Amino acid sequence: MKKFIIIWTIIIISAFLSYKSFFLIRNNVSVYSEDGISYIAKVDHHSFYVYQYGKWSKNFVKGVNLGAAKPGSFPGELAITKEEYLRWFKQIADMNGETIRVYTILNPEFYEALYEYNKSALKPLYVFQGVWINEVDIEELQDAHNPVIKEEFKKDIKTVIDIIHGNATVEPRKGHASGTYTKDVSSYVMGWILGIEWDPVFVVNTNEMNWEITSFEGEYLYTENASPFETFLAEVGDYAIGYETMRYEMQRPLSYVNWVTTDTLKHPNEPLETEDMVAVNTETIKKKPSFKPGIFASYHIYPYYPDSMNYQKEYAAYKDESGKVNTYRAYLKDLKKEHTVPILVAEFGIPATRGIAHKSIHMGYNQGYVDEKSQGEMNASMLLDIYDEGYAGGLIFSWQDEWFKRTWNTQDLDIPDHRPYWSNAQTNEQGFGLLSFDPGNIKSISYVDGEVDEWKKDIPLVSTKGMKLYVKSDEKYLYIMGEIKNFDFEKQKLLIPIDITPNSGNLKYNTYNLELNRPTDMVIVLDKAMEPRIVVDSYYDVFYFAYGKSLGMIDRHPEYEQSNSGNFNPIYLCLNRPLYLPQDQKHLPFEKHETGILLEGNGNPNHKNFNSLTDYAINGENIEIRIPWQLLNVMDPSHKMIMDDFYDQKEITPFKIQGMYIGGILIEDKTVIVNSVMEYYTWDEWETPTYHERLKPSYYILQKTFQSIEKE
Repeated sequence: MKKFIIIWTIIIISAFLSYKSFFLIRNNVSVYSEDGISYIAKVDHHSFYVYQYGKWSKNFVKGVNLGAAKPGSFPGELAITKEEYLRWFKQIADMNGETIRVYTILNPEFYEALYEYNKSALKPLYVFQGVWINEVDIEELQDAHNPVIKEEFKKDIKTVIDIIHGNATVEPRKGHASGTYTKDVSSYVMGWILGIEWDPVFVVNTNEMNWEITSFEGEYLYTENASPFETFLAEVGDYAIGYETMRYEMQRPLSYVNWVTTDTLKHPNEPLETEDMVAVNTETIKKKPSFKPGIFASYHIYPYYPDSMNYQKEYAAYKDESGKVNTYRAYLKDLKKEHTVPILVAEFGIPATRGIAHKSIHMGYNQGYVDEKSQGEMNASMLLDIYDEGYAGGLIFSWQDEWFKRTWNTQDLDIPDHRPYWSNAQTNEQGFGLLSFDPGNIKSISYVDGEVDEWKKDIPLVSTKGMKLYVKSDEKYLYIMGEIKNFDFEKQKLLIPIDITPNSGNLKYNTYNLELNRPTDMVIVLDKAMEPRIVVDSYYDVFYFAYGKSLGMIDRHPEYEQSNSGNFNPIYLCLNRPLYLPQDQKHLPFEKHETGILLEGNGNPNHKNFNSLTDYAINGENIEIRIPWQLLNVMDPSHKMIMDDFYDQKEITPFKIQGMYIGGILIEDKTVIVNSVMEYYTWDEWETPTYHERLKPSYYILQKTFQSIEKE
């Protein structure tokens, strides 16, 4: 027995030492040195190479962009914890992701988590480190060569270099990371991606204000036929290489953020002048032999924006191997011809949200109104296009959903300072993640699937003969569950009137010739013959107020501007203002999307037929509905702020309420069977939102796609 114990002790110790030795060997042979310079990654004309176990391995970059925020916080608050980073790193690795991109300096917890994770992981995660540039200074000064912009940018570059080498203490500054950085993660940083999506007006102004600065000659980089803006990029890039070389005797591949708006291609049918105004051509920036790892190009490329992705003739004519029009791949082919260096698609993605801001008219890869399964399929398709076109890699935007985000067609409908405290299903920018933050500490209070177990302990808000309505809410939705005796959706119509503001409302509903019990602002209409939808009192229709009354982009209807008219309007989102296609010499009309249409389905992520776009479910006599807060003109549910009377205020402003009134109307054969009293519903305000993490179906689809793209 003693001998047996000794043998097993030796085996366990040997295994432990082998395990430790593996990481020691891996880490020691993953840095290449040449002429006194160390580096872990390099590029040729097409690809990345990573030095591992004493040899260079070709590497197709696959991974995700990682944001700096979670629910309840803005990015500048750097609220993500070390434990959260460690959990996310494991999930990213389990997805077969190998690379993370971050946009700016993060808190020490990020670098500590990266160090700890890679210290024990069989395969390390690599990072592309970004360096942000002050957008306030850009807006004010409009000149990249202005010392305020350029020297601050260099200072941040120096700081982030010290940080990745575990050699920095950063003093607190509002909106910026700070703290003591002690973990050396330089052997995991695959490259630099400097800057932001460049505003074309900023580029043009820089070029005009510095017309004489057309060349740069540095120790590591130089330019050929460069614009003044490109010489700025070369100068800050040379500074980054120089500082890290001098201070740490280390280098890594270098790139600059670019996007379709400032690419080098001509887009003759682009309707917006600024989207094809100027090019940022990083091909003018060349490396000297003293810079070993090399330069790569990085672009943010989405399938739905700018409009040239829809209307460029050769893109619309291109069909892929499946015979389908593939404007995304057509663009990739076009851009590839412009570069002699590897191209990383540093951002691409599809938001899985109810709200929508733009359409991909040929492919359906839209900027919103996409379910979570389709999100994964579309992202996978684009990644394979990126791979097949010989790009160096693709990084999905993004890892996590971001509640603080805004988008152009909903940003006037909420309160900017309160965005992180609730989840706006109508804002597409909030739903790009593969990781969802769903309301509720452990699970959501309701899943719209027709199964009503979660309602059993609730007291009905409305209780009348043949009908009960239950109501509750969370950080994302107002939920309603109806129990209607012998409900027959083929023959019966259920209307749910809602009175949310004391400042307006209809006392009748002209379409159904109905008298309403209270001044009503919205009605949920489950009418199978008319397509279920939520409608809004025409006087409280913010879409009409913005684009009809204020901007004159849609037809005026003076009757909409009168209170208590009996008119209820469909609820729309604007997708495009009127456009002119210069090559086609064609005017395109105002484009809108009826976001008030309600979709039947299963909203339970634990069910195999889950559809994240589900608005309602019917199961016999039980009806479950969820309505995003913004469809109720709520600007901030956490503080019970709704839209005030915008005709009275002359603009969209917030107004405090305490609650709302909700009722039920049942109609059969044009006869009102039930018309309940509208009862009062209220909810508790909150300062800290509740949420729990959930991996979307798109995560698992990408997991398989990442696995299918093996390292060569």
